[in-house]
Amino acid sequence: MFLVNSRAIIERTLDGTIEIVVQTRNKPGESQRIELPGGRIEQYESLVTALIREVKEETGLDVVEIEGEDTRIDTVGIDPSFEVECIKPFGVYQTINGPFDSVGVYFRCKVQGELLKLGDETKNPKWITVEELRQLMNEDPLQFSNVDRAGIIFYLKYIEMM
Repeated sequence: MFLVNSRAIIERTLDGTIEIVVQTRNKPGESQRIELPGGRIEQYESLVTALIREVKEETGLDVVEIEGEDTRIDTVGIDPSFEVECIKPFGVYQTINGPFDSVGVYFRCKVQGELLKLGDETKNPKWITVEELRQLMNEDPLQFSNVDRAGIIFYLKYIEMM
């Protein structure tokens, strides 16, 4: 099985402090781990469309800005039988070992709206500070979803360099 995901690092700055949205995976038969919003793209769905859809389904929030969106180009109109999207994401992951092979694209984005209590196979979406995220990762990285661990470490390293 090979999966492709579009994942969100939803940021806001409140009183000079950067916060992001995390949630708990609430899928029957799976362990409940902290994750970033996002999920599998549907066949021929664009990465951007999937990101907007997944964020809405899981958190109730509306994406209003995506870092890198201004780099997006597509070949719509050139050959209607074969269209391609190209965009500069924040980061990309690929599983290199595990029960399934997947590739995912992380986008930093801004949103508006109110968080749901329960989303599509998720619960308890909430804003946490980058420092809280770092502390949670240092305390127990296994409390995070398998695919998001590397993305979160990548993001925290990026924030340190800012």
